Amino acid sequence: MAKFLIGLATGILLVFVFVFLVFFALMRFRERPPEISANSVLVLHLSGDLPEKAPVEIPFLSQGPGLTVSNVWMAFRKAAADSHIKAIVFEPESLGVGWAKLEELRHDIEEFRKSGKPVFAYLHTPGTREYYAASAADRIYMGPDDEVYLKGLRAELMYFKDTLDKLGVTVDVEHAGKYKDFGDQFTRTNMSPETREVITSLVDSLYNDLVSGIATGRKKTNAQVTDIIDQGLFLAPQLQKAGMIDELCYEDQMWEELQGRLHGGDLKRVKTETYVRVPPEQAGLTRGKSRIALVIGEGDIIRGDPDNPTEDEASLTAVGFSRLLQQVGNDSSIRGVIVRIDSPGGESSASDDIWRAMNLLSKKKPMVISMSDAAASGGYYMAMTGDPIVAYPGTETGSIGVVFGKPNLHGLYDKIGITKDGIERGKYAGIDSDYSSLTPDERQKLREGIDANYEDFVSKVAAGRHRPVGQIEPVAQGRVWLGSQAKTVGLVDEVGGLDTAVAMIKKKANIPAAENVLIEAYPARRSLLDLLLLQRSQEDAVESALRQAFRGAPFHAWMHGGFLRMEPYWIAVK
Repeated sequence: MAKFLIGLATGILLVFVFVFLVFFALMRFRERPPEISANSVLVLHLSGDLPEKAPVEIPFLSQGPGLTVSNVWMAFRKAAADSHIKAIVFEPESLGVGWAKLEELRHDIEEFRKSGKPVFAYLHTPGTREYYAASAADRIYMGPDDEVYLKGLRAELMYFKDTLDKLGVTVDVEHAGKYKDFGDQFTRTNMSPETREVITSLVDSLYNDLVSGIATGRKKTNAQVTDIIDQGLFLAPQLQKAGMIDELCYEDQMWEELQGRLHGGDLKRVKTETYVRVPPEQAGLTRGKSRIALVIGEGDIIRGDPDNPTEDEASLTAVGFSRLLQQVGNDSSIRGVIVRIDSPGGESSASDDIWRAMNLLSKKKPMVISMSDAAASGGYYMAMTGDPIVAYPGTETGSIGVVFGKPNLHGLYDKIGITKDGIERGKYAGIDSDYSSLTPDERQKLREGIDANYEDFVSKVAAGRHRPVGQIEPVAQGRVWLGSQAKTVGLVDEVGGLDTAVAMIKKKANIPAAENVLIEAYPARRSLLDLLLLQRSQEDAVESALRQAFRGAPFHAWMHGGFLRMEPYWIAVK
């Protein structure tokens, strides 16, 4: 009886939650776009990550629909044309974005300033990322007692061999491409010469971008900026004395100065989360007649669940993404497609499934590939449709290689009193056992598969880039390139962001360059109801904990095993 009553109560609660969510959805559907008052200022407060794919909106808890790269991009363009918006106040704080997204933000600010409207940046204990983004603004403000962590860039790789030795664990790794050093973290204690070569190249390029960007924004020479950075860390007054901060004041004083500059009355503050719901025509932009799909491919690449293709929010699933591409391809009202990729790669077969779906869509619609923070390994592989590719100078891309890894936990089992005993039939039946290392025959068998997989990767890149294999092989080898370097070696076509991608798709789709287009993001925003209906496993809970411990690490794909087209490391700018 007690179980019956508990079940009944649970059912009633679920019905109540369902009705509440449906009611909320209907209210949101009927909600009118916000009215923007005259003499308004758009406030862009960014913290943490800025995703490509729309986050879930939680009823009564979210302040708005949640920000993405594309709707921030559109907000800047609407604000430039909107007579009600007089300025932008930019407040970056504890940013978790990659270098390419920082470059997009800087470009957005620079384009907005061409409207003649000012951008004021107010910083709270900024680091390198926050200051770099803010340096594109007209003026930079800080509190008088604040600190600045503008200290240059560093890259650190973590190695686990000594720890694994203590645990009695060894890892067998095979890879194709001398730079495909994914397994070094398990088998070495420091960088290989090849890794050091690549990481040095990446840090040098990013540092040059940092210095030149700040120098342009602050009207200084590169040498002056380099000298200033070498003197950090800073107290705010020290950085102001160096000409890197315009004024030290409290935030209300910054608003008073902005009000004086605009020669107006009281300023109305509009959050960007609110402003993204303003239709373009309401802001003064001509509504686009031609529909362009912005298809978002974000996360590490895995196969996914065929019965629930939208289950995994954090990954790029072959099942779900392929169905999304098919949906876009079957929509006759869509004139062209921009596929926006932010992925370090993942499972080899899943990458191949997405590559197939991308090529099928390319035959139906004009397509342009836009790369975000990373489009490496499987994330680069999926883009090999032969269509134009645009990447930011700081996009991590390439990494054309294949890797396989298998742990041997026998030593660990011995330490904790576990033994295994088994019977095998078949020469390679134990090739994936965690109780033994690879035999020479097993290693050779894996080499055959890895080499064939690598050759297929290189040949598809050669076909997609319209170049002979002999030109692709030297720049493959698993090496990670930045977008600016990738253009030089022929792996991307243009360096730029969303503006560049839109201009390119207009040209491919025969849309006049001056015509505004309607950009629609795919997939559509997920609701809280969608998430409540999903089934999550214990493995997902473990993976979620790992994601929190190692932000940006593609653990989902790693935990699936098998051949991987995976970027060999993940980079966090600090």
